This record gives sequence, structure tokens and C-alpha cells, in this order.
Amino acid sequence: MDAPLLELRAVSKYFGGVQALVDVDFSVRAGEVIGLVGDNAAGKSTLARMVAGVYQPDGGTILFDGRPVVIPSAQAALGLGIATVFQEFALVESMDVVSNIFLGRELMTSGLLDTQRMEGLSRDYLSRLNARIPDLRIRLSGLSAGQRQCVAIARTLVTDPRLVVLDEPTASLSVGQTAEVLGHVERLRELGLGVVLISHNLGDVRAVADRVEVLRHGRNNGSFDASTASYEDILSAVTGATRHRRR
Repeated sequence: MDAPLLELRAVSKYFGGVQALVDVDFSVRAGEVIGLVGDNAAGKSTLARMVAGVYQPDGGTILFDGRPVVIPSAQAALGLGIATVFQEFALVESMDVVSNIFLGRELMTSGLLDTQRMEGLSRDYLSRLNARIPDLRIRLSGLSAGQRQCVAIARTLVTDPRLVVLDEPTASLSVGQTAEVLGHVERLRELGLGVVLISHNLGDVRAVADRVEVLRHGRNNGSFDASTASYEDILSAVTGATRHRRR
């Protein structure tokens, strides 16, 4: 079997005397959705920020394509092919869809914004996700919460990533909007990307993930095949009712 696209081996992170992650193992392969779950303060967002280059590990090894790597910055993560959508995704409500997708990465031709090319590429990115946003010149404030999340995911495609990390992408969404976003997650897998889906909602995770990894108090506390594991088994690992070995 090929090496994982991303692998963390015995990774630890400390903030003063607080152990945010302790000897955590984690991996994701191309074309695979890994659900990362756990209660508050389990270490999920710390792991996401480490992979995104925001935090540096205090111990352990990060490998990408089977090679040890250092990810000292967000730019370095993008250079490897890692794109992250944090829960507080940085979009501008007063700007239109195209401007948000290319925010900070605008395309220029002869010193001028190439709006036509950016609009064409935006349509392509949204089409890859099977998104339904007919007017790309509408301000973000005119879109539903689900559509705004879709724009945030489409924005990751600008950098041609190989791995996308989504931090709580369905938080505060309606049932219909959640289904729409989970459909985008499945499309990322179909495009051959590795996906890390961080969520408190076990139902959402089990609906799209291939494997579910549980963190509890910054440590691994279970690894499950999403197609066969029961809701109760995963929940018991999240709450600490049982301790599961990694598979």
C-alpha cells in the first residue's frame, strides 16, 4: 500500500503546562476522508493548526508523501499542497463570490486585475464541487450560510491542494445546508484529494468519512471504520467510557 499522504507520528504540542497533544498518531491518504472527532479541548483544532503551519510540534514527526517535513508557516503548508478552512473562515461579506475565492491571490494581467479569468476559474472550482451559485457577482451577504461555506471550500482549490482540512464546516447550518456541504466533502474525495473533516457531529462524520479518529484530552482514543462502527462505539471513545486501540 502507498504511503499516507499525510502522517503524524507521536506528535506532541504543549502550551505552557497544558498538554494539547500527547504522542498523537494520525494519517490520511489521497482520496480518503478522515473524520477527526472529540469533545471540547480534545486537541482537534490544535492538530489542524499544526498541519496548517500555524503551530509547530514540540515532539514527534510529520511526514508528507512519506518524507519528514517541517511546516513553519501557512505559506509552507500551501506549498506542500495543504489547504485549511478554519471554523472562523476569513471571507468578506461585502465582497462578491469571485473576489472572495481569489482574496489575497488575485490574478493580474498587464498590471490590471484579470476579472474575466478569475470569474471563469471560480465557475470551474464551484462546478467541481457541484455547487449551485448562479450569480458569482452577488455579495457574500446575499448567500445562505451553506453557500458561504461552499465559497470557503472552493477558495482552497485556487492553490491546487492535495489535502484539505475542514474545521467544523457544518457548525450552525440547517439540515439542508449541512447536506449540501457534506456533498462538497464527497466531491473533494472524488477529485482524489485527502480530506480531514473535524466535527462535533458524529452523524455528519459517519455520513461521509472512510475512517473516524477520536482524540480525548490530546491523546488518541480510538480508530474506527466509519462503514462498520456504531454510533455508540464512537461516542464511548469520545466520552472516555472505553479506550480503543488504534487499528
